[in-house]
Amino acid sequence: MHAFDVLGDPVRRRILELLVEDEQGSGALANIIQKEFSITQGAVSQHLKILRDSNFANSRKDGVRRIYSIEEKAFQETHLWLNRFRQLWEPKLDAFAMEIAKGKKQRKPEQ
Repeated sequence: MHAFDVLGDPVRRRILELLVEDEQGSGALANIIQKEFSITQGAVSQHLKILRDSNFANSRKDGVRRIYSIEEKAFQETHLWLNRFRQLWEPKLDAFAMEIAKGKKQRKPEQ
């Protein structure tokens, strides 16, 4: 599955938002996601499996609990892929920033 297919799902994005704050137990994640998206625990488990299989999340056992955390490598690969397109928007953003700065300078009252 392509990284953007993984990230395109709002449930998986929300799980990653929770994991970026701190590692979480699967039960805690399931409780939050079930409330926010009205899906079953089994559906949450499937999303977690996709995140693990696509290397966006890691899991480890802690007794009977499974603890999830962010796996940075997939994000680095996504960042590298996006960098190929950065040349398309950076000059436009730079020009926009320059126009904003000019506008601020022109509006600034003389002292």
